[in-house]
Amino acid sequence: MQEKEVTIYDLAERLNISATTVSRGLQDHPAINIKTKKRIFDLAAEMGYRSNKFASNLRRQKTNTIGVIVPRLNSLFMSSVLSGIERSVNNAGYNLIISQSFEKESKEKTNAKTMFNNRVDALIVSLSSDTADFSHFDPFLKKNIPIIFFDRTTEAMNSTTVVIDNFKAGYLATEHLITQGCREILHITGNIDRNVYADRLKGYKKALLDHQIDFREDLFISNDLSEGAMHDALIAHVIKRKQLPDGLFVTNDSAAAFALTILKGAGLRIPEDIAVVGFNNDLISRVTEPPITTINYPGNEMGERIARILIDHLDGDGNPDLNSQIVLNTDLIIRASSIRKKTYE
Repeated sequence: MQEKEVTIYDLAERLNISATTVSRGLQDHPAINIKTKKRIFDLAAEMGYRSNKFASNLRRQKTNTIGVIVPRLNSLFMSSVLSGIERSVNNAGYNLIISQSFEKESKEKTNAKTMFNNRVDALIVSLSSDTADFSHFDPFLKKNIPIIFFDRTTEAMNSTTVVIDNFKAGYLATEHLITQGCREILHITGNIDRNVYADRLKGYKKALLDHQIDFREDLFISNDLSEGAMHDALIAHVIKRKQLPDGLFVTNDSAAAFALTILKGAGLRIPEDIAVVGFNNDLISRVTEPPITTINYPGNEMGERIARILIDHLDGDGNPDLNSQIVLNTDLIIRASSIRKKTYE
């Protein structure tokens, strides 16, 4: 049989004091003397007493829990953001509930409902690739529960957002390929309904324009950046073409690594035949052969900034503008995959 949960009344009976005194002693109340507190804590440890924080939090209308919904947990970028958030909120006395949408709006909606029913004090969200309806966040807004969107955000809601300058990053990546002599640069990206991919595409187009290179629809592909999608795209748009692109800008390091492997398997040389640039500075970009030029995404800094905004708000030390945008700096990391040594060394 399951052992009965020890209550403050059990402790009070054993110590021959009131339950109120036990409760205050466990909360380190200054009205309870040190010797009594020690007796209470010692007996609580001996009997295996566990504080019912859930009930206590409900009375205070606060759970000290923050919900996080992300598309997937399978990247260094996302894990570094979560690490930055968790370390900061834990130090402030908050816990995280983390869930994945697996890039599906339906799953994101289910996760949001679960977070709401778990009475989270705040919600942090990076949107799934296909989310078009945002009504699942309405219950949070009606209850004045703060929401912060990061990375993949939306302008459809009044909320704080934390992003990098994706336009600038797309521009830098494309311009670097141009400086390496590339004139036919294939751009492969995700769903351009999402801000991150749309803004990187705009940066790519502007870099072409500034260097008097026409944008060509046949050198632009939008897919889910999976291994299968990259294989299909490169077979159709690169390997079978009469004239190969001489540059490739992919907005995800894993997809860039897939591309590099497929291209090398087809007998193409990287970067001599095709120079490659990825995005995020994930670990995989450093261990491919050759290592992949990429855009550094400051995930840990982003996580810490998100946490700081929320903690200041929840603890009453700040009241962030519900329609503010915080933009973090990023930079291009140049590696061997894009340096066309024969021409530019």
